[in-house]
Amino acid sequence: MPEHPSPSHADDDDLRHAHVEPGGPVAVHRLGGVTVRKASVSEQDNNAYLLTADDGSQLLIDAADDGPRLLALVAEGSGRLDAVVTTHRHWDHHRALPAVVEATGAAVLAGAADAAELPVPVTRTLADGDVVDLGGLRLEVVGLRGHTPGSVALVLREDDGAPRPGRVHLFTGDSLFPGGVGRTWSPEDFTALMDDVEARVFARFPDDTRVYPGHGDDTTLGRERPHLAEWRSRGW
Repeated sequence: MPEHPSPSHADDDDLRHAHVEPGGPVAVHRLGGVTVRKASVSEQDNNAYLLTADDGSQLLIDAADDGPRLLALVAEGSGRLDAVVTTHRHWDHHRALPAVVEATGAAVLAGAADAAELPVPVTRTLADGDVVDLGGLRLEVVGLRGHTPGSVALVLREDDGAPRPGRVHLFTGDSLFPGGVGRTWSPEDFTALMDDVEARVFARFPDDTRVYPGHGDDTTLGRERPHLAEWRSRGW
């Protein structure tokens, strides 16, 4: 079993500084050889994340809204866009996808069970355990069923040059937030999502794993782990 150290006060400060608001400034994190830009791009406080590797590779997570702003974000990085991953099929997470893909020619990736619901053809479907490899960007796919059948999270492992793997960064879409899992529409979906979140996220990754959700503020697994039983008891 992995060790689960408690988050530090430095983490608390970093989480506060990463707060973004619709139309507000972009939060920028430097994670080893990757820069992460986080922007809130809609009245629903949808987060979009642009990942830029040192070799210029770029991946956008959720072209949720405000295509011009997302394209400006791409230009702020390396200027190219290799791929867009849509974390799930809900309309508020892909409103700008057609415009972004048309402007950049980026590949479109999404969970297999959600792909048919997107407004553009999907280049590659994703399943739990897959790897997205784009030059300097390598992300693992975690399937988290329940919020939608094909919801996916992405795992970025920070390469800090140490012999052991660096810190884990987890982009969860609407499957995991500060304070609980995403909305579900039946007890069966809720149980599926809780089961996947516990087995595929909390059982695999340590407490200092940083969580970047589809709306709102970041958190860490250490902040959320003590509440898992409470979430399950609370139900859907």
